[in-house]
Amino acid sequence: MMHHWMGFNRFGWMGGFMMILWPLLIGVVFYLILKSSRNHSSFNNRKNNALKILDEKYASGAITEDEYLHKKRILKDD
Repeated sequence: MMHHWMGFNRFGWMGGFMMILWPLLIGVVFYLILKSSRNHSSFNNRKNNALKILDEKYASGAITEDEYLHKKRILKDD
């Protein structure tokens, strides 16, 4: 005769474990997706800032046209 304690059989603990596991896994996947999208946008912001600084240096005469075009090409290739 099997004894049941408060309605749980011998596999009853697995239901509770799965109730914790699935939300945890979904949360981790969601976190990784958010982190990935933030890293991509911050990279684009840094690249745009570098281009803006380069434009300002060229406009002020701090660098020549050849230097400007060369550095701009390098930044755009990344």
